[in-house]
Amino acid sequence: MTSKLFLFNDANLILGERKLSSLAEARPSRRRLDTVWDGGAVKFCLEQAPWNFAMQSVELTHSPSIDPAFGFQFAFDKPTDWCRTFMVSGDETFTCPLLQYEDQGAYWYADVDPLYVRYVSDDTAFGGDLSLWSENFTQYVAHYFAWKA
Repeated sequence: MTSKLFLFNDANLILGERKLSSLAEARPSRRRLDTVWDGGAVKFCLEQAPWNFAMQSVELTHSPSIDPAFGFQFAFDKPTDWCRTFMVSGDETFTCPLLQYEDQGAYWYADVDPLYVRYVSDDTAFGGDLSLWSENFTQYVAHYFAWKA
């Protein structure tokens, strides 16, 4: 099971540093890894692929406060935990992916309402829960942390 300490120690191993006994240990390598962590490195790694453990599905209704000037009829707010879009559909079973939509800034635009979206999430119940991380993702993140540190 992955934890922040386990991740930091994997990155330290790659860097040739000794293991941390705790996250409170006052060492330059821990402070560098804290900086990488605080700089959004985990979210960056989640954005790179459609990781199964981080996949979230939602039903969205259009945002009445957004009136598209042209093009698609409806605008949908992206969830705050959104990292990467995997699939958009007009049906809840995702059997027919919706190909006619626009992913622009903080919104998705489409001509269907409601809109069903499957996406990579950094919520603590999905990609933000380190205990759910696969071994491949953990190693990927450790290498990224080592490279950034």
